[in-house]
Amino acid sequence: MLAFLQRIGKSLMFPIAMLPAAALLVRLGADDMLDIQFISQAGSGILDNLALIFAIGVAMGFARDGSGAAALSGAVAFLVLTGGVGAFGDELDMGVFGGIIAGIVAGLLYNRYSNIQLPDWLAFFGGKRFVPIITAIVMVILSGIFGLIWPPIQTAINGLGEWMLGAGALGVGTYGFFNRLLIPVGLHHVINTLVWFDFGSFVPEGASEPVRGEINRFLQGDPSAGTFLAGFFPIMMFGLPAACLAMYAAAKKTRRAAVGGMLFSIGFTAFLTGVTEPIEFSFMFLSPLLYVVHAILTGISMIIALWLDIRHGFGFSAGFIDYVLNFGIAQNPIILFIQGLVFAAIYFVVFYVLIVKLDLKTPGREDEDVEHADESGIIAKGGKNYDAKAYHYLQALGGPENIKNLDYCATRLRLEMNNMEEVDEKALKRQGANGVMKLNKRNLHVVVGTTVDFLAEAMRKRMENNNMEAPGKEEDAEIPAEESQRTVGKLASNDFVAPASGKLMEITEVPDEVFSEKMMGDGFAIEPEDGLFVAPVDGEIINVFPTKHAVGIKASTGHEVLVHVGLDTVQLGGKGFEVFVSEGKQVKKGEKLLKVDLGFIRENAASAITPVIFTNLGDNEQVRLLQSGTIKIGQENILDLKQE
Repeated sequence: MLAFLQRIGKSLMFPIAMLPAAALLVRLGADDMLDIQFISQAGSGILDNLALIFAIGVAMGFARDGSGAAALSGAVAFLVLTGGVGAFGDELDMGVFGGIIAGIVAGLLYNRYSNIQLPDWLAFFGGKRFVPIITAIVMVILSGIFGLIWPPIQTAINGLGEWMLGAGALGVGTYGFFNRLLIPVGLHHVINTLVWFDFGSFVPEGASEPVRGEINRFLQGDPSAGTFLAGFFPIMMFGLPAACLAMYAAAKKTRRAAVGGMLFSIGFTAFLTGVTEPIEFSFMFLSPLLYVVHAILTGISMIIALWLDIRHGFGFSAGFIDYVLNFGIAQNPIILFIQGLVFAAIYFVVFYVLIVKLDLKTPGREDEDVEHADESGIIAKGGKNYDAKAYHYLQALGGPENIKNLDYCATRLRLEMNNMEEVDEKALKRQGANGVMKLNKRNLHVVVGTTVDFLAEAMRKRMENNNMEAPGKEEDAEIPAEESQRTVGKLASNDFVAPASGKLMEITEVPDEVFSEKMMGDGFAIEPEDGLFVAPVDGEIINVFPTKHAVGIKASTGHEVLVHVGLDTVQLGGKGFEVFVSEGKQVKKGEKLLKVDLGFIRENAASAITPVIFTNLGDNEQVRLLQSGTIKIGQENILDLKQE
């Protein structure tokens, strides 16, 4: 159920992502700005059709490959559902719920029937063309069911909305608290959808139909809207950036230079755009206490904004851009700014005191004895070391009997545990784990690195043979110093070339937290234009994944570079990939590594975006991009490594 709800939360990001465009158009065309009606109405065209947009976006999110056929099916599902339900009474309105339900059904049907083969005389309607057809049939049945059961559900939802909107401090405080508390499991988007797009109703001047939801009502001039949005501004613009400053001040002096650049970057991002997840994920797993305090302070900020009679809103998130954009239609925005300064002081003091007094392991304060092993791929040459490592991982996980299910993806072990309390996180990190994420009481992710497949297979072999015999001293020996050494020479900007043609991206833009949060190391990404990939450096091939989707290279300077083609491409089992190199081969920059069928990748994997990661940079090294936009394969001077 948690995994299913997480998929809903993730899918909601598709339609939510277009809100800034709608909000910008509505505000630019408003009377207090450009006063151009057609621009404002163009933005309203998006907001007035949110339910349909949700149906399309959720269907794409649920489809295994984000196909346009799934999006079309989502639209069909919504139109059939609303048409059928409408026949039971004009007063029935499923709103965005109808869009979400239609999108889920369409996405699930796409995954089930997109590869269906029909008899030759019906072959034209097979495959993806069959999905809108079966979707329409299923939604006819569901529209009849919802026509009967929706009236009491609609009454309950409206009652909940009226209670929350009328509950004053209790309503906004509870919403603010759970909005932050649910971020670790990705379910905050579910409650946001209720508040932002469904609760409350307002008929704009000159309109015949009401608009629903806190965001739409605020942008359309509802004098009662904005109370459920205003309290986020002091947290996102001021509170969390101040928390970054507190973590920097509390870091060990020897580590401040290493974490300072990262903390400044994510703090400024939160202030400007309201995107706070990079900050929150930097301490939520390391220090859950701090995260609960953060959730409580968010609820308090919401309550104080209500008491101060402040109304403000956003189209995307509560950052400086939205603060300025909606300043003209806000109520008491100057007081809100002052509230933000106060919360900055509160966050700094509270975070700093708790971190220091309780010795919380925030960035820059990690235990010295928790050292990360070399996971760059060199160890793959010594199979006996993986058997030893598997033994230690199994020990840290509570033994084979504590593992109900073992699986892995590109960089992490995906485990279902019998008893999570038996997991020793510190022991896992001493064995080289880059991160340990407890999703719930059963599900555990351990970020291992690019050698995860070797480790997982060694663990499975021990589990299948019920073998927990400790490795011998020779097998358990450390990797030779000459292999595990991380010291590297200088990599000049002309020593590195683009491994593919396409759009250059910052690593933080990659839609996978393992890469975007630099768990594997710093780097960048390319959204490729074609399927050819070449060696970015002169060096030796140290790892070619069995599934062919990733290649590791040790440069002549000592830097280790991972070219990881696509996201979640490990599940393709090598299909669509052609590799031209093997482990141990010496390559020159620009030499062919592999070729992929991009069309197949885009249809069958999460994304074709290709992260390129430096897996053994020092703590004071960072990747800095020198170019932007589209780059060509073999192009030099696209990055350099700067010392912090």
